[in-house]
Amino acid sequence: MAKIFCIANQKGGVGKTTTTVNLAAGLAKVGQRVLMVDLDPQGNATMGSGVDKRELALSVYDVLLESATVAEARVRSDKCGFDVLGANRELAGAEVELVEVERRDRRLKGALEAVADDYDFILIDCPPSLSMLTLNGLCSAHGVVVPMQCEYFALEGLTDLVNTIKQVHANMNKDLQIIGLLRVMFDPRITLQQQVSDQLKAHFAEKVFDTVIPRNVRLAEAPSYGLPGVVFDPNARGSQAFVDFAREMVERIKKM
Repeated sequence: MAKIFCIANQKGGVGKTTTTVNLAAGLAKVGQRVLMVDLDPQGNATMGSGVDKRELALSVYDVLLESATVAEARVRSDKCGFDVLGANRELAGAEVELVEVERRDRRLKGALEAVADDYDFILIDCPPSLSMLTLNGLCSAHGVVVPMQCEYFALEGLTDLVNTIKQVHANMNKDLQIIGLLRVMFDPRITLQQQVSDQLKAHFAEKVFDTVIPRNVRLAEAPSYGLPGVVFDPNARGSQAFVDFAREMVERIKKM
């Protein structure tokens, strides 16, 4: 039975999509069966997983509107070793179309339950806003992985996200919890980043993952080739860090 995780942060530009596709590729590398769900209308996680969003016959949009199942809409990314439930611009219209339908915040949950036995992990890339799409992700998930930069404004964004997760936990999804905080784009030479990292560990303790993802040029280059960094350049420091993170994630789930 798959463990379902949202990769979420209400602050934009913190590396959510990079984290999602590289964690998916890292988990596939360590022998896990993975489905990556793209819930962002920009479709960056789809493109970054080696799947052309313009050529999708069916997407997560069709799944949310219940005109297709996940089994029908998913595609295999052979280069990356995991399945993709992709997104494209059509998904932007789902916000409006879902407003008047029943169970609008639980459409994704029901769809994923039908394929849960096919996977060990299902990772959901959420948009950087608290929208109906993000709500569908949070209602489906067992937990949230929060990628964050060690900067002052990131701490403010984290407070907002924690409050959102508490509300969803209280009203919609009793399983939802923060699985862990992942420090990304980290540069130990910058004093402020080290200070914020120490603050995170002091406040959140074991909720902070041991693995730290360094700032890395190869990770930044990989999306332009339509691949996660883990596949594009497996020997890069950032890629190796994501494989280490995948192993840590598997161990953490075993202990849960």
